[in-house]
Order: sequence, then structure tokens, then C-alpha cells
Amino acid sequence: MSKHLTMTVNGHVHEIDTAGTTPLLDVLRNHLGQKGSRYGCGLEQCGACMVLVDGETVYSCSREAGSLQGRSILTVEGLGAPGALHPLQQAFLDEQAGQCGYCLSGMLMAAKALLDRNPSPTRAEIVEALDPNVCRCGSHPRILRAVARAAAVLRSGAGDGH
Repeated sequence: MSKHLTMTVNGHVHEIDTAGTTPLLDVLRNHLGQKGSRYGCGLEQCGACMVLVDGETVYSCSREAGSLQGRSILTVEGLGAPGALHPLQQAFLDEQAGQCGYCLSGMLMAAKALLDRNPSPTRAEIVEALDPNVCRCGSHPRILRAVARAAAVLRSGAGDGH
């Protein structure tokens, strides 16, 4: 049975007709064209699908769209724009933190949630925040450096933080 949903994705209000049990990831990718969030495992084990819902990290592969009526969702596409990258995106580029890139959208969203609630995280806090995200390429050391770099940029006021 189709359900009419209203949700804000990356600052834009969307009206969607879909089954309430449809995974958010499907709505993002197939209804709204937001392809940055990836399907990895479908079991909340890898974090490739991670987005922010009202500022909190959520696995979009398992979250039912019907539970998000009226909520605000941020995907990696909402972080920055070409020519105006979010400090996290720029730091990931500067540190060459991506290898295959499959995990990066989830890593970026988890890092954004961390830096929004803790602008001065320790290395241990960064590791803990990114723990639900799997990088099979072994880029973790560069990813950790990138998050620390972005935190420093945001604290200095050089990045606007979107």
C-alpha cells in the first residue's frame, strides 16, 4: 500500500508516494536521484548507506521511509557543492582518504555527525564515531587524519561547516 510522505532532503522538501516499509536508501536513490549513499550489506554492518536524520546517523538501508514523515535528512550530496566543498570533503581530498571510495559517503556522514556534536574530538573519539563504517581498502589512517584536519579547519573558522 502506497503512503504519501513529506520529508526534507538536503534542505529541499519532497513529497513522495511509496510503501511505508520502503527502505530510505531506495527512496533516496531511486525516487530522489541521491546516489551518494551506497547499498553495502543491507544489515547495518558496513555504514556505506549512512545518512543523517535530524542530525543523527542512520542506516538508510534498514530505516523504513514511513518512519521519517516530516523529518530532515542530510546525505553526502548536501554537504557541499563543486567549488564550495565542505571542510570534511576537502580534508578527505587533501589526505587522499579514499581509495575505492565506496565507504566514503558513510564515513563523511558519520564524521559530520561527530564534528557537529564535538568540534574537538580526540583520535579515540574519531575512531569510535567511525567504528560502524567499514573500509575494505585499508584507508582508515588517512580517513582518521582527514577528520582531524577538518575539525581543525572548522574550529579555526576557515570552513563554514554547512
